[in-house]
Amino acid sequence: MDYRKLKSGSDVRGVAVGEEAVLTSDVAKVLGMAFTRYLSEKTGKPASQLSIALGRDSRVSGPSLVAGAAEGILAAGAQAIDYGMCTTPAMYMAILTEGFQPDGSIMVTASHHPWMLNGLKFFTAEGGLGFHELDDVLAIAETLQPEAIHAEAKPVETSFLPTYADHLKKLIINGVDPEVQKPLLGLHVVVDAGNGAGGFYANMLEELGAWVEGSQFLEPDGTFPNHIPNPENKEAMASISAAVKKYGADLGVIFDTDCDRAAIVDHTGKEINRNRLIAMISVILLEEMPGATIVTDSVTSSGLADFIKEWGGEHYRYKRGYRNVIDEAIRLNEAGINCPLAIETSGHAALRDNHFLDDGMYLVTVMLIRAMQLKQQGETLAKLLEGLREPVESSEIRLKVLADDFAACAKQAIEHVLDFASDHPDWHVAPDNREGVRISFDVDGELDSAWFLLRLSVHDPVMPLNAESDVPGGVQTVLRKLYEALEGREGIDLAPLKAAI
Repeated sequence: MDYRKLKSGSDVRGVAVGEEAVLTSDVAKVLGMAFTRYLSEKTGKPASQLSIALGRDSRVSGPSLVAGAAEGILAAGAQAIDYGMCTTPAMYMAILTEGFQPDGSIMVTASHHPWMLNGLKFFTAEGGLGFHELDDVLAIAETLQPEAIHAEAKPVETSFLPTYADHLKKLIINGVDPEVQKPLLGLHVVVDAGNGAGGFYANMLEELGAWVEGSQFLEPDGTFPNHIPNPENKEAMASISAAVKKYGADLGVIFDTDCDRAAIVDHTGKEINRNRLIAMISVILLEEMPGATIVTDSVTSSGLADFIKEWGGEHYRYKRGYRNVIDEAIRLNEAGINCPLAIETSGHAALRDNHFLDDGMYLVTVMLIRAMQLKQQGETLAKLLEGLREPVESSEIRLKVLADDFAACAKQAIEHVLDFASDHPDWHVAPDNREGVRISFDVDGELDSAWFLLRLSVHDPVMPLNAESDVPGGVQTVLRKLYEALEGREGIDLAPLKAAI
């Protein structure tokens, strides 16, 4: 088997249910042994001195994949510890938490993807494995055969999720009022866990005094019968918005399956995700740290950049991919730049105060603390977004790259667009863009009022095209201009772009 085909960014992912399954318990067994050997080489410890923790979200294939990975770990000579149902952020926090501190951990999850899929995320003391580190694990896996891996021993079963919940509870108590045990009295929060692993959050808030009436889909169900657990999904966001309005809550909180991403809605049911989510957490951090740098992915709006600047911050656009923005934020801090946040528009967010761990539940908790503080002042979270200019229009189109060497073809297309821009004074190349090509235009006399970003996908032979406008008709204008530049170019399917104009 070619294990490299399972790679999806810095994770392993594939169909795990049915006749088409490629991520089976045998595959997990091989990956468990491969990760153990990788960790032994990395730490210099023999496998017999290593302990590796395993956790899973609610997917139906989770238990068999955990069992397979555990057998691979045990067969390699290390100790395997099964945490049962867990969240992805908790699997890293365990490595840092006294009394637990495994040498590494594996989370079995496919995040927001359909229930038939599953995956593995790997952690060491330095955090989640990066792209190249995962390559090393997969290279080891290529040398192993599942039928040769067998272990009589069983993993040790314990639970870490209550300890992780206590960590969040202390954060809230210290952030609101360390003198009281129920600091959230008077705050009404609707929690939507999407039948994933995050249902415990509602119980935790209730223990702290919050009213959680209207919370929904808290019970784990690996078929996700109610809606896709995804803070970017329209149906999911409509569901939590409706619940907040029905029950008159102060806010709503929604998680993806493994809780590394989240979003909220305000008391009116308005979605606080994507650019609004970035704006809100940026304000909270900039109130404490004026002048701080906020690292985002490349598709954030021009209005967000202006908003962060108005709050005294520096907006630093970087590449798509949560590992990319996290690694860049870490690099900036090492270079002496005050950068407390790395965040994608998808909701992946990592705060420096939380070890730059990609943790949607921690993000939401920080905003919930601010919500309680504002309620005590007679205000709401919506106050934090005053002055945020949002686009009038937005669009995303995915252009398939047909060439065999899709990366080279996409690169040539981007270079062609840049050359075209240099010959057209009305094409303004963004000076702060670090991925693909971002061009802005003056529409209806408004300076830089519309833009497009064309880039290569992190994972697939696709060029995502994002366009936004602050004036009506601006998206059509910039899409027509881009089509004019690319028309007749081979290797890219321009039909979706042509259809959009």
